Amino acid sequence: QVQLVESGGGLVQPGGSLRLSCAASGSIFSIYRMGWYRQAPGKQRELVAVITTGSTINYAESVKGRFTISRDAAKNTVYLQMNNLKPEDTAVYYCNAASPYGSSWGQGTQVTVSS
Repeated sequence: QVQLVESGGGLVQPGGSLRLSCAASGSIFSIYRMGWYRQAPGKQRELVAVITTGSTINYAESVKGRFTISRDAAKNTVYLQMNNLKPEDTAVYYCNAASPYGSSWGQGTQVTVSS
């Protein structure tokens, strides 16, 4: 079983930046992909960015050029650097870890972009 702990959310003005962190523990040896999803009020959860253990990366079209996902294998941590934030980025952001045994989710961290 994998446990995920997220941090780094908050309130930021449009055009600002935030960095989210997600630390994994437990059965981390089985993880082959980690990433970030988000869910805005009244909307379905959607993929933001994912990175595999082979460093293959995928981004949602809406965040390309503004968000960067990275990982520190030694710390079992994945980061999401979010720049030029827009009000439509407001959502609860969830960390996800995928393994052959299933999918694990963090508790979520709120990101609010507002002036």
